[in-house]
Amino acid sequence: MLLAEDDRAIRHALERALTLEGYEVTAVADGVEALAQAHKTPPDVLLLDVMMPGIDGLQVCRVLRAEGDRTPILMLTALVETADRIAGLDAGADDYVVKPFDVEEVFARLRALLRRTSPVPAGPVGGDGGGRGEPQLSDRQVEAAGIRMDLQARRAWRGKRELELTRTEFELLELLVRNAGIVLDHSTIYDRIWGYDFGPGSKNLAVYVGYLRRKLDEPGSPQLIHTVRGVGYVLRED
Repeated sequence: MLLAEDDRAIRHALERALTLEGYEVTAVADGVEALAQAHKTPPDVLLLDVMMPGIDGLQVCRVLRAEGDRTPILMLTALVETADRIAGLDAGADDYVVKPFDVEEVFARLRALLRRTSPVPAGPVGGDGGGRGEPQLSDRQVEAAGIRMDLQARRAWRGKRELELTRTEFELLELLVRNAGIVLDHSTIYDRIWGYDFGPGSKNLAVYVGYLRRKLDEPGSPQLIHTVRGVGYVLRED
């Protein structure tokens, strides 16, 4: 694991906690060092602070993604506005933790990201597999509501347009496609995507759904991801 955090106290505390948790940690103090280390010894996962001097965490994300590096990235941020979180996702981050944070939450999010590094395709949530609107499944592809996904290549299309998705966006879309026409509640989605329910006060899922909608929606075409107020989300063509 590569940890980049300019605050010495936070960096040392996280390095110690992660090491005790069983991670092999390389800790650096800024974005320049982070990029140099990532190029020298590619890590299994990156934990990046957003606000660092010189090259910040967002810039590190952009550089790595532009190079085709798909290593999971968890951002540490003191910025709580939705627009700030979206900026991190737009830069290529897979998830984020807001400061001040509980180290157990950091552990949970890291475990979820690492589980998805080599994901095993998951079947529909509940039911007997015969519900209306269920996608046709194969070992390699799933398809529903005009969305086609190649699971092995980790590529997705709406119609003929290929979608540029982060790892978490891909996992979320796959879950919705596999369960097209079925309303998935918040707890189910959190459990299947993050492996941890962050509770009713968390805006994490809403941010990812909003960002995924921006990538899916097309002028003149129906919206595909629908909110069922007080319950969750469903993928369907109206």
